[in-house]
Amino acid sequence: MMQEKKTIGALFDRIAASYDSLNHILSLGIDRAWRRNAVREMRPVSALLDVAVGTADLTLEVLKQQKAKRILGIDLSEKMMEVGRSKIQKEFPNADVTFQKASAFDIPFPDNSFGAVTCAFGVRNFSDLDCGLEQMYRVLENGGELMILELSYPSSRLLAWWYDLYFSHILPRVGGCLSRDRAAYNYLNRSVKHFIWGEEMCQHLRNVGFSQVTFTPLTFGIATVYRAFK
Repeated sequence: MMQEKKTIGALFDRIAASYDSLNHILSLGIDRAWRRNAVREMRPVSALLDVAVGTADLTLEVLKQQKAKRILGIDLSEKMMEVGRSKIQKEFPNADVTFQKASAFDIPFPDNSFGAVTCAFGVRNFSDLDCGLEQMYRVLENGGELMILELSYPSSRLLAWWYDLYFSHILPRVGGCLSRDRAAYNYLNRSVKHFIWGEEMCQHLRNVGFSQVTFTPLTFGIATVYRAFK
């Protein structure tokens, strides 16, 4: 899995064309509500950095809720960002949004550049979680807000069993069939199963310097919103 994470940009390039539709189908559309809820609690800022911006669904939600005047998005997958650019151009043609191919481990912006940093469904793909968190901390202004939305596991054993069955067998087959890349969806399954969540994730945030760290489970713990401040 570590090697897969090192080539994550190429993996997402392969499934960029089908990524949005599959996400909405496989999550039964709940992913839209997760983004709305996560962004709703954020404070409005002048400049926001969206790390692992992908196809820009979170950026679109930030624009809809008018939470930032200027948004910069970075990602390793150029093809995912191409999809994102077209969506932004269609829905918010005059928005101040810029995309740039860049690594979360070497964010190409000065210290204290953004009032907020966001990352939706991206940190579990980091080959070095703490390095990515340190970079996000670095580019945040003092008092700036970090919001991470990530998949997690339900606390209920019964729900966790069904969830694991879905992620281990149904998602790879359906995702692989529709995208014609089952290997990518097998990876996405493993990336969730082997990632941390809840208080363990919060401790990593505290270790790199964040304060006021909280987490809020969504939909019985299938996803989690993490908030922290510099």
